Amino acid sequence: MVFSSGNQRLMRILTGTGAALILLVVTLYLFLPIVALFFRTTPDLVLESLQTPEVVSALRLSLITSVISLAIVLAVGTPFAYIHARNQYPGRVLVDTLIDLPLVLPPAVAGVALLVLYGRAGFIGHSLGTFGISIAFTTVAVIMAQVFVASPFYLRQAKSLFEQLDPSYEQTARTLGASPVRIFAQITLPLTAGGLVSGAVMTFGRALGEFGATIMFAGNLPGVTQTMPLAVYVGMEGDLTAGLTISILLVVISFAIMIAVRLLSRGEGYHA
Repeated sequence: MVFSSGNQRLMRILTGTGAALILLVVTLYLFLPIVALFFRTTPDLVLESLQTPEVVSALRLSLITSVISLAIVLAVGTPFAYIHARNQYPGRVLVDTLIDLPLVLPPAVAGVALLVLYGRAGFIGHSLGTFGISIAFTTVAVIMAQVFVASPFYLRQAKSLFEQLDPSYEQTARTLGASPVRIFAQITLPLTAGGLVSGAVMTFGRALGEFGATIMFAGNLPGVTQTMPLAVYVGMEGDLTAGLTISILLVVISFAIMIAVRLLSRGEGYHA
């Protein structure tokens, strides 16, 4: 079928208009709810609310637990991802699946699972209780919930980077007599540093925003387990200004995290 130049021009206009409309609708759908938060309160009320003990406590607890969770993920997840990526072993596919499972598992279910295992009546929690050790509904439980739901973001990224890295760099260092630890520290990590940092930033952001698993496993105790997302939930039932203030803080932090990830992704310094 042959179209005249006029018909072709009309088709281009309709196609362009349709494409622009789709971009506009999707962008506004994602953008407007975020903007609405900033118009629901005033800068003065936000600054005043930032000084309240509840907001300060939730902010401090969230930052401390998220940093600790990230440190645990980096310390354990980096060697785990490297060993997993560089070796073939029975059950490797199952391990891959388990790494990804928390990404699709409802956070509340993750919290229940942690509670069943580590709660006072849980399989491990009951045994720990005989030694006077309690995990559930403590700050430790907050960290454990954050690690559980956030670690896949780093593990997936690190595993992918190590798999893509050209092994010839490591093999060359090995023939020169370098030890495995030295190769990992001076060759592997520097070549994948940009991507690893990007994964770490995403992990921190996910830990900071964790809600479902935390409230199920750690509860919502002010100053002990009440992180920023939990404080938003409480604020929306009582002090609306505090809830909005923390929501705005989380939006700003999340936006900064995404910008950092974009910048790091542009400057990744590894060689596949």
